[in-house]
Amino acid sequence: MFADVLRRDASRIGAHLDEVLKGQPDLPVIEGMRYAVSSGKRLRGFLVMESARLHGVSETQSIWAAAAIEAIHAYSLVHDDLPCMDDDDLRRGMPTVHRKWDDGTAVLVGDALQTFGFELVLDQACHGDAAVRSDLALSLARASGHKGMVLGQALDIAAETVETPLTLEQITQLQAGKTGALIVWSAEAGARLAQADPLPLTSYATALGLAFQIADDILDVEGDETTVGKAVGKDASRGKATFVSLLGLEGAKARASELVEAACDALSPYGTKAHTLNEAARFVISRDT
Repeated sequence: MFADVLRRDASRIGAHLDEVLKGQPDLPVIEGMRYAVSSGKRLRGFLVMESARLHGVSETQSIWAAAAIEAIHAYSLVHDDLPCMDDDDLRRGMPTVHRKWDDGTAVLVGDALQTFGFELVLDQACHGDAAVRSDLALSLARASGHKGMVLGQALDIAAETVETPLTLEQITQLQAGKTGALIVWSAEAGARLAQADPLPLTSYATALGLAFQIADDILDVEGDETTVGKAVGKDASRGKATFVSLLGLEGAKARASELVEAACDALSPYGTKAHTLNEAARFVISRDT
């Protein structure tokens, strides 16, 4: 069952992060790093480990790349929650890092988690071949930086002040960076570790990432703050264009379902071995957090 594999992988990734952070001084920045990576579904880490299993890569290797993407994702959330960006008080039902400590500590926690992610993926334990580790690091830099996630965040910030709401095409481009880029890297990681063709997983994750964001937009309308673990209804209050505002609630749900089917179709070369990844795609649009 996908839910069991997700929980197991999340637990293993959490334990690995604890282990590699062990022995560090008890400073606010270190405590903040531990706090920021201490919870969450770890869906991106799961995608790394499951795509690695699909290619026969051992978990002793894939756990490093899985921990790396969770560190990078956590950094993005810590910075995204800051008052100068989304200004959120809660993340996963807990105070955001800048609320638990302060803005300066949150900036440094995010900075440290970003570099920590690259440290993890470049560790020799991740792969014995330096060329493979280099490929993972370069592709992660592109996915998380100005060509990927950061670009999406910048477009998102700019969208808050434009006079004309973004079109569906523009929203899709924005979210392909902000949400999709790290999801694509995660799914490709197993193939990169195995030095195999990542294209089927690229297609899978591209559709999955967009479905994930549409589900987020739906949760912002239908979700409960206590269940979701963060404020809801913020997009509408800011007048931001979303998949729901552009497609309508039912239209957004239908589009998300279409994307899940496209994601599953992309996995056909793997046959029944991709069963868990198929379940993951369906989970993305059925979740309530």
